[in-house]
Formats: sequence, C-alpha cells, structure tokens
Amino acid sequence: MSTRHGSYGFDAPWALGGLLFGAIVLLALAALSFVLDIPAAGIAFAFGGLYTLASAASYLYTTRRGKFAVWAELLEPLEGGERVLDLGCGRGAVLLAAAARLTSGRAAGVDLWSSKDQSGNAAAVTLANAAAEGVADRIDLVTGDMRDLPFEDGAFDVIVSSLAIHNIPSAEGRRRAIGEAHRVLRPGGLMLIADFRYAPDYEDALRDLDVIDIRRRDLGARLWYGGPWFGTTLVEARKPAL
Repeated sequence: MSTRHGSYGFDAPWALGGLLFGAIVLLALAALSFVLDIPAAGIAFAFGGLYTLASAASYLYTTRRGKFAVWAELLEPLEGGERVLDLGCGRGAVLLAAAARLTSGRAAGVDLWSSKDQSGNAAAVTLANAAAEGVADRIDLVTGDMRDLPFEDGAFDVIVSSLAIHNIPSAEGRRRAIGEAHRVLRPGGLMLIADFRYAPDYEDALRDLDVIDIRRRDLGARLWYGGPWFGTTLVEARKPAL
C-alpha cells in the first residue's frame, strides 16, 4: 500500500506521550534556569530536552511511516496465492499490506484488541481500514490468543508478526506463541517476526522445534522506537519441508 487510506493509530501511545512530556518538562526547566541565571543547568536541561524531543520524533516517524516502508519490503516476495496469518494484527498495518499483495490467497489476523499496545485498537477499526484499503474481501479477523491459535496444523503458508509477541508477559507464554506459530505453519512455510525484545529467545524456541533455516537481523533506523536502544530485530525462519 504505497498510499494508505486507513487509520492506523500509534504504537504504545503512552510511550510516545511520555517522551513528549519529558521533552516539554526539560525544556521548561532549561528556560527557567536561564531566567534564574544558572546557565550550566540551562544548557544541561536544554540538551536533555532536545535529545528527548529527537527521540519522540524518531518514535513518531516509526509508528506513522517507517514500519509501513519496512514491511512493504519484507512482503515483496508474496506471489498472491498464499494463506497469511498476522499474529497481533492490531489495526491492520501489516495484515492489510499483505492482503493488498494477494489475489487468490487470504490473510487472517488474530488479536486480543488491547488499546494499551496500540491506540484505538479494535476489530471494528481493522475492518473499516480493510474496507478503506479495498481488501475487505481478502481478510478474516479472529479474536484469540497467540498462545492457543484456533487453526489447524499447517493452515498457513506465511506467518508474520510486528511488535506483538513481546506483549505476552512470561517467557513460557512467548515460547508457547512461537510453538503455536510453528504448528499452524505448513512445512516449507515462511515466518517473519519483527520485535524489539526477545528476538534471541524466539530463535532459540524455533531451534528447539528443529527449525534450522533461521536468520536474525536488525531492521535499521526506520524501525527505531526513539533511538537505537529500541531498535527492531527481524527473525526470519523457514519451517523444514517434509
């Protein structure tokens, strides 16, 4: 989707709000320090405020533009007939980009619809976005838990997930989600998991499932949620063919 028509909100809006609030406070303290003729403090606060503001700008870019550009590239290999599953689809940024590349295939999205993880997250919003993007006839939405997917073994050719699995609070729960993704992926199928935490754990879980065709790589500045300390890593894996 080179031109987006849906409304996709903000990832973890509380984090973006925290950065903006912090920048305002620090810049206000800088101004107060200069008024009180404490230039050293003013310079320190001003530097901190501008740094935090730059982090907020990075976060805003990623959630509004960067992730769309990166996923457009990751989804280029789709040929059109695949069955695609998006784990934690949210308002549909990745799900609908995948659906736009399908012709005879279908894309399914599963989510618990938490607005803490994405602003305005709801199945009705995702359906409205699908209609706006012209792909409503190619998607299915399921309210469900990634740790217990309501799909048959080998039901999908491609599984994607963008910054979702880390929201599962326990290591065992995240491992179960990886196991479920592996179960519903057909032999020879492709898995693309992008996350800013736990990527080595996802790789370890897949290796324990006898997946050996795995690559882990940094997705670059377009997916920095505030800076390189919150960069995003891609785990790309192919399930062994029978």
